[in-house]
Amino acid sequence: MTGQTKHCTLSKDERLHGKKDISRLLSKGRFRVCRNFRYCFLENNGLPYSRIMVSVSKRFFKRAVKRNLLKRRIRESYRLQKDVLPDGKGADILFIYNSKEVTDSRTVSAAVRQILTDIGNEIRKK
Repeated sequence: MTGQTKHCTLSKDERLHGKKDISRLLSKGRFRVCRNFRYCFLENNGLPYSRIMVSVSKRFFKRAVKRNLLKRRIRESYRLQKDVLPDGKGADILFIYNSKEVTDSRTVSAAVRQILTDIGNEIRKK
């Protein structure tokens, strides 16, 4: 195992937590829609890395097994594709899964890539 695997991890620092940070994201962030997702992002979080939060509604999936499966798929696809975002400019991102059906990993991965590309383009503009 080389340094490559360290770059592809999702550490606790890269997960958005804390009431203050989450409320700042929800109040000042911009909401957008992409395929089965709604997402909210706030660029320039003051950190050199981006942080994410994943939400799958209990309204659509009553069983925790399916909710957790989708959250794992979203986090994994972000982990593998987080290099799409520009280095040194951190953003806070909230992924909200908005569909009644469980989609496969490829579809989730493609949607997350499109979301990260859009966010990366917004960050590069500024």
